[in-house]
This record gives sequence, C-alpha cells and structure tokens, in this order.
Amino acid sequence: MSSDLPAPLEVAGVSTAYGKKRILNDVSFRLTAGEAFGLVGLNGAGKTTLLRSVLALRSAAGTITFFGEPNRRAASRRNIVYLPEKFQPSAQLYGWEYLSIHLDYFGQRVDRPLARDMAQGLDLDPTALDRKVKTYSKGMGQKLGLIGTLLVQAPLMLLDEPMSGLDPRARVLLKDRLMEAKSAGRTIFFSSHILSDIEEICDRIGVLHGGRIIFLGAPDEFVRTHGGQSLERAFLAALDAVDARRSETGSKADAA
Repeated sequence: MSSDLPAPLEVAGVSTAYGKKRILNDVSFRLTAGEAFGLVGLNGAGKTTLLRSVLALRSAAGTITFFGEPNRRAASRRNIVYLPEKFQPSAQLYGWEYLSIHLDYFGQRVDRPLARDMAQGLDLDPTALDRKVKTYSKGMGQKLGLIGTLLVQAPLMLLDEPMSGLDPRARVLLKDRLMEAKSAGRTIFFSSHILSDIEEICDRIGVLHGGRIIFLGAPDEFVRTHGGQSLERAFLAALDAVDARRSETGSKADAA
C-alpha cells in the first residue's frame, strides 16, 4: 500500500482507564491494506478494551481513524464489520433471520447460496439456518456470527477472539476462510490468546502487555528476538523479560 493512502485502521497514542486503573497506555499502530494483524495478550491484557475503544464504544484519549476518518464519525464505520467476543445472537431468531437483519445494517441482502457455502466451509450443516438459534450449541452460534461477518465482505474485519467456542476442525476451517478473505484484499484485525492461530495466518502481530504494545512486527521476527522454538515460547519469554525490567525499575525507585 502506498504510504500516502489512508490506513484501514490507525491507532495513535490511545490511553484509557477504568477508574484509577490504567488499562491502555499510549498504544499506537497502523494497519496495511490486505494484511492480517493479530493482537496478542494474556486474558485481561486489554485486548477487548482496545477493540471497544477502536469502535468508539468506550472513551479513550488519543486518535483512531478508519481509512483516514475519525472513528467517532458514524460514516467512518461504513467499511468495517465487527464480531464481538462471546457473540450470541437472539435465541428466538432463525438463522436466516439473523443473517437478513445483519446484512440489512450494511444495506445488503443475503446471498443464500453463498451463505450455505460459507456454512459448509465452517463445518456447519446449512439446514441449521432453518432453525432457531435457541437450538444451537455455542460453537454453532459462533459460526453463524462468522458467516454473517464474512458475507458482508467489508474491506476491514475486526474480530475479537473469533476462535472462541470452535472445535479444532472448525478452527482450521476458519483460518482457511480468513486466508481467503486476505487473498481477496480484505484487511483482518483480530485478537486472540491462541498463539498457534496467530502464528499461522498473521503477517504482523502487536503484543499487548501491561497496557502497552511491547512488540510490533512479524511473528518470526518476534521469535528470533525473544528466542524459543515457537511463538508461544517467545511470548512467555518476552513477558517475563518485561516484568523483570519493571520490577527492577520499581525496586530502584523504592530504594531512591
């Protein structure tokens, strides 16, 4: 992507807190069109808080833009689609009803043959779309949300823990679907604590720890920098190193 084109998502100096507790501290990164970017962090690291801040669902200091437009402008969100963590559609809706309502928000109509293909591509029996959501398992509900997200075909996809509730087969199939979306030129930004998924499909990662981005770059670069045979090992080593430095700094400050 040419550097003078607006980024699908740009986060600059974003900070936020719950009461006196700082959750995010001067977080900055910029996505490139057509890349898959993974936000990595322990549970409670602030990944969902960052996504909610990006979507203007909570207040935050700093600047956030979608394709060059401030995120608080409703029009800026016309080219994005979002799937929240712990997604659960209304139990009384039929699968087709949910997809119709979801697509209607984007001024689109459900392509039923494509929706059936996507269901099969996520290991969901397409006949499940004829049933009410209350008959679905957790994994089936997650797949329904993913089908709706993929059907929109927005240039930017924001996914919060998209593998949640999926069995190993469905996780592999979802990664295939995301790789297809990336090949079609869509930008994917998702959070996860399942590092094997991140390592497999992401061009770059941002490691969030202690409210800050402690690494921004390619997964293999992160592994080389922090050692270990995998992203998981490097991730633990990096967090241990950061915590050790902060502890040492705190001890010196106390001594002074």
